[in-house]
Amino acid sequence: MLDFLVSILLLVGSFFIVVGAFGLVRLPDFFMRLHGQTKSTTLGVGSFLLASVVHTVDGGFTLQELLIALFLFITAPVSAFLLGQVGLQRHVPSRAPLPEDFPGLRHEPMDLPSRARPASHPGD
Repeated sequence: MLDFLVSILLLVGSFFIVVGAFGLVRLPDFFMRLHGQTKSTTLGVGSFLLASVVHTVDGGFTLQELLIALFLFITAPVSAFLLGQVGLQRHVPSRAPLPEDFPGLRHEPMDLPSRARPASHPGD
């Protein structure tokens, strides 16, 4: 039964990795590629690591897989955030709709380090 569970987890991880590779090739701009790669890599490698944990339970418990998963789940979102911020600062073009493209949404300008903050906002 454990072998069946490991096989399912490996198939799920492989699916996410293939979807991420397909998204890297097919998505049109930097921000969409970044989003696709971050999500699929985290889910795919996380599934592989979970399969490894399930497989090693019958042979003895090791912390290596859990430490790898912890490192992955901490570093992947942080690196994606930093890459996104650099893309925004360098004005990398995006095909994604912006908040001002949606009627009824109030858009507040994003505070970037290169912009000076206003002294005060009315109504604060």
